[in-house]
Amino acid sequence: MDLGVRWKLHGDGRTPAPGAVVRPDERLSWPRTFGLGAQHVVAMFGASFVAPVLMGLDPNLAIMMSGVATAIFLLATRGRVPSYLGCSLSFVGVAAVIRAQGGSSATVTGAVLVVGAALFLVGLAVRKFGARIIHAAMPPIVTGAVVMLIGFNLAPVTASTYWPQDQWTALLVMLFTGLAVVCLRGFWSRIAIFLGLIFGYGISWVFDQVFGKIHSADASGKVVDHWRLDLSAVGNADWIGLPSFHGPSFEWSAILVALPVVIALIAENAGHVKAVGEMTGDNLDDELGTAISADGAASLLSTAVGGPPNTTYSENIGVMAATRVYSTAAYWAAACFALLFGLCPKFGAVVAAIPGGVLGGITVILYGMIGLLGAQIWINAKVDLRNPLNLVPAAAGIIIGVGGVSLKFTDNFQLSGIALGTIVVITGYHVLRAFAPPHLKSQEPLLDSGTSTYDEEGAADDAAGKER
Repeated sequence: MDLGVRWKLHGDGRTPAPGAVVRPDERLSWPRTFGLGAQHVVAMFGASFVAPVLMGLDPNLAIMMSGVATAIFLLATRGRVPSYLGCSLSFVGVAAVIRAQGGSSATVTGAVLVVGAALFLVGLAVRKFGARIIHAAMPPIVTGAVVMLIGFNLAPVTASTYWPQDQWTALLVMLFTGLAVVCLRGFWSRIAIFLGLIFGYGISWVFDQVFGKIHSADASGKVVDHWRLDLSAVGNADWIGLPSFHGPSFEWSAILVALPVVIALIAENAGHVKAVGEMTGDNLDDELGTAISADGAASLLSTAVGGPPNTTYSENIGVMAATRVYSTAAYWAAACFALLFGLCPKFGAVVAAIPGGVLGGITVILYGMIGLLGAQIWINAKVDLRNPLNLVPAAAGIIIGVGGVSLKFTDNFQLSGIALGTIVVITGYHVLRAFAPPHLKSQEPLLDSGTSTYDEEGAADDAAGKER
C-alpha cells in the first residue's frame, strides 16, 4: 500500500533549476529538506500557538498534536496533498462563549471533539457522493456568512478582555503588525503575526523597565498593579516533559455553540485543496473528501487528549508558493519538529507569558481577518447581495452572531450568538429559496470555491445550451 512516504531525489538535491518545481513525491537533500521543514514550523507557529492560548488550552500540547495531525493527514492523503495541520482559529470565539457560560477546558474540548466527528462524517459523505453535496447544503452565501459571523463574534473578547490590560501596548502592537502584514514581502509577510508577538514581548519589557508596573485588569480580570511581562514561570519550567492532558466533557449547550464551525472548516479544507491542486498541477478534487475526513480524524484525536482542533494552514501553502517546493518530506520534517517543541515545557511557559496588551493588538487584526474571509468567499463566488434571497438570511444571521442575540427555550437551554446566527443563515436561506420566485434563484454558482471541476463542466454545459 502506497502511503506517500517514499521520495525521489529532485535533480542533484540542491537547488531546483529556474522555473522547476519539487513535486510532492520528490525531495531535496535531507539537510535542505529539514531546513524547509523548520521554515514550515516558523510559518505555522504564530497562529498555532496563539489560538490555544486564546482558547485557554495548553500550547505545548497544541504544537505537539499539530505534528501528529499533520502525520495523519499526510498518510490519509497518501502524500498527494502537501499541507500542514495547525490549531484552528475558527474555534477561538466558540471557546470564549463556552467559558463565558461557565464551561471548563474539558467542556471546550468535548464540544470541539463532536465537531471533529461531524467533520469526519462529512468527509466520508463527500468521498461517496462527490463535492456537489457541499454546495447543495452550504452554498457560498451561507459559508461566507457563517465564517464572517464567527470572526466578528470575537470582537467583544478583544474589547473587554485583552485591550484593557494595556491599551498603549495593544495600540503599538496593532500598528506594527499591520505594517508588517502590508509592507513586508514573501516569507516575512506570512509570519507577520509572529513578528508582532515578538515586538509585543519587547515593547512590554521596555515599558516595564521605564514605567514600572501597570495598574489595570490582569488576566483574571482583577484591576491590580502587575508587570506587563511576567517570565517568572519560565525559570521554573523544565526543558523536557510531557504537556498536560485531560479528557473531554460533553454538554449540549456547548456542543450547539461549536457545531456551526463545521461549515468554516469545510470551506477552509475545500479552498486549500483547490489551492494546492492549482500549484502542483494535479487535479485533487477526488482527494477533497479524504482531506476533510483526515482533518476530522486528526481533530478527534487531538481533542480526545485535551488539545485543540486542527485544520489545514494557508500560511504553509504560502510558503510552498514562495519556494515552489511541494515535497511532503518537508512536511514530515515539520511534524517531527512540532513533536519536539511539544515536549519542551519551558517553551509552553514562554507562550503562556504573552502579555494581555500584546494579545489585544494582535487579535484586533486577527479576528477581523477571520471575519473578512467570509467576504472573500462571497467575492470569489460572485455572490449577488442585491438579491434578497442572499441578502436577508445573511444579514439576519450576521447581526445575531455578532450582537450575541439569544433565543431562550427553557431556564437551562438557550441558543445565542454563533449557534443561533448559523441556524438562521442556513435554515433561512433554504426555506426562503423554497418559496422564492424563479428569477431570484437564477444566479447560483454550481460549486463552492473549494473545487473547480464542476465549475468547468457547468460552463461547458451552459455553452452547449446556448449553441442549441
